[in-house]
Amino acid sequence: MQANNSNHVYEDQTQDKFQLVTVADGEIIRLEEVPDPVFSEKMVGEGFAVIPTTEEVVAPISGKLYQVADNLHAYVIETKEGVEVLVHIGINTISLHGKGFQTELKTGMSVTKGDRLAIFDRSYLEEKDISLVIPVVVIKGLDDETTATMNYVKNGIAGDTIAMCTFKED
Repeated sequence: MQANNSNHVYEDQTQDKFQLVTVADGEIIRLEEVPDPVFSEKMVGEGFAVIPTTEEVVAPISGKLYQVADNLHAYVIETKEGVEVLVHIGINTISLHGKGFQTELKTGMSVTKGDRLAIFDRSYLEEKDISLVIPVVVIKGLDDETTATMNYVKNGIAGDTIAMCTFKED
């Protein structure tokens, strides 16, 4: 799989092509910059991360909530094509046992790209010295024939700015 930096947008969303929007307002960064080797070394998959400027986190893609973590810090969305995307709010947030996070969502519910997944309490996370960076990782649905194109920008808009496009090479 290849990753590059481009603003090219793919309109249709199939198993061979899909795009992810940023999950929060803020800077879209390389996954390699995430201060956790599980993400930065891409042990769970390819993607991007966001340094949020707001406390709302939205769905990067439409689908069904395959998993909502008991601690409300992580969400896996599965598309109808079988692509699975992990949204992980903050680093080491599992240690907070759900404190500082709010959501109305449950596993099995459907979400549309841009729908709110959760709200986090920035002050509380900062008080606990938790990194606010939000990794967004495709954990299922990419292979060696897939090219991932990233859009690293300083001022991404949640639910609007395209952060990652993928397509199969011919």
